[in-house]
Amino acid sequence: MSDQRVVKQVLIIEDDTEISNVVSINLESNGIKTEQVHDGLIGLKRSKSGEFDLIILDIMLPGLDGISICKKLREENFNTPILMLTAKIDEIDLVLSLELGADDYMRKPFSMRELLARVKALIRRSEKTDNIIEEENKEILQFGELVIDYAKHQVKIRDKTLNLTVKEFELLDLFARNPGRVFSRADLLNTIWGYNFEGYEHTVNTHINRLRNKLEIDPSNPKYLLTVWGLGYKFSEQVVQL
Repeated sequence: MSDQRVVKQVLIIEDDTEISNVVSINLESNGIKTEQVHDGLIGLKRSKSGEFDLIILDIMLPGLDGISICKKLREENFNTPILMLTAKIDEIDLVLSLELGADDYMRKPFSMRELLARVKALIRRSEKTDNIIEEENKEILQFGELVIDYAKHQVKIRDKTLNLTVKEFELLDLFARNPGRVFSRADLLNTIWGYNFEGYEHTVNTHINRLRNKLEIDPSNPKYLLTVWGLGYKFSEQVVQL
């Protein structure tokens, strides 16, 4: 069942108290309840409580860094949306965060207006996924060995249940419902993430790669999720729907 709470709750794991306080004040003024944590180990423990609709997670933290927190949460099947924050310029950290299951990222310093837009988009997309499962799509889609069961919010491939994040499930759903249609990175950013900003192609690329790694026997030679060079991605028309 979807979460029936009216007030959404966001966990802010950020060791810079000034940034944390500013983010909290702005979210609270927009009707979103917040909790602040300034240590990575405490943040990991609170993340596992299941009380939050979104986690805002800094990469550089005392106790345990944000990348490790993200990795542990996804390995233990906690799929709460995660928005990563980083002051580091190194692209490797951003790509790694997304490959480990973060849903989005922002570089410091950031616009509070943009942060609010990202937070609302992530919460909205998560809610939409829940509503689709409960109200619109009770059916099962099957393509060869791939089975998408909406009532159970479950995806199986070769009889193995896949652990997908909200964004991965949405991507697969979009592709599976539109076999053969090519989606550009801009299309996917706008449709799945709810915004379209240049410079965030990593967000799409790493989520596609992560989904392929879970879905395909050989991710370098995919059967389901294909690259259309110079254009984007599509779901194969050669896989027969059952």
